[in-house]
Amino acid sequence: MSRFDTPSSVVDRLRGVTYLADESIGSAVFLADRLSKPVLVEGPAGTGKTQLAKSVAEALGARLIRLQCYEGLDEAKALYEWNYKKQLLRIQAQRVAEEGKPSAAPGGEGSTFSWSELEEDIFGEEFLLTRPLLEAIRATDPVVLLIDEVDRVEIETEALLLEVLSDYQVSIPELGTVTANQIPLVFLTSNNTRELSEALKRRCLYLYIDYPDLEREKEIILARVEGISGELADQVGRIVRALRTLELKKHPSVSETLDWARSLVLAGIDSVDPETATSTFNVLLKYRSDIEKAQKELALVGDE
Repeated sequence: MSRFDTPSSVVDRLRGVTYLADESIGSAVFLADRLSKPVLVEGPAGTGKTQLAKSVAEALGARLIRLQCYEGLDEAKALYEWNYKKQLLRIQAQRVAEEGKPSAAPGGEGSTFSWSELEEDIFGEEFLLTRPLLEAIRATDPVVLLIDEVDRVEIETEALLLEVLSDYQVSIPELGTVTANQIPLVFLTSNNTRELSEALKRRCLYLYIDYPDLEREKEIILARVEGISGELADQVGRIVRALRTLELKKHPSVSETLDWARSLVLAGIDSVDPETATSTFNVLLKYRSDIEKAQKELALVGDE
């Protein structure tokens, strides 16, 4: 069953949860829904990649399941692991139950519980700890799966994702193959810190989200910052756009732009002058050298 009727319906429904998507975003989400394919979302940090998945889940009334990627992520944290403590307690409980019989250990002579039966018992559903990928596969309610910052994991770890993203299934040696009850919408985000494998890319639709243009960023500010005026939103957008043209260690993201705009509103500032801007750049910029460069650039503009 399709979740969206048209690409424009994606844009409209996302707008309803204050995520202002453009046509390329609407088309990618629509095709991901119709083709049952994941979307690989790349772009600079802070341009709304993670928020897209969250907003799609909110627009659909679906549960968001998030796998935060990091160096060293393994199968136990991404797919599943067994509850070893609970398994050990089960074995100990069986040992206690067998006390007083010819064999104190389960499975021995005189035991009423064979090792094969015990093994089957402790590798049952009751002892399985599901992690985000398996949880999304087994879900019976509508879910959106977010695999966030996939470029942080090692190339070998990507193999864990391939079976899930190809066939929407997970192989568990002790239980067999778990097939998806439904096909979730899947978003993978990447800040492009390393090249992802061709095998992973082949399984995904591709979407690049860049910094918004001035008009769209102004619209985002007006939609997400309560109480801000159109004039102040325009000033904030223009200053941020100018800062992104400088050679900075880290350009201000959309989320940082929103934080700056909220800070100005909370401070009761209606218009940004050079003094106000330079005194509040610590909200927008996160390196001392970037702040100094921005302050110098603003001073030069003010002198013209």
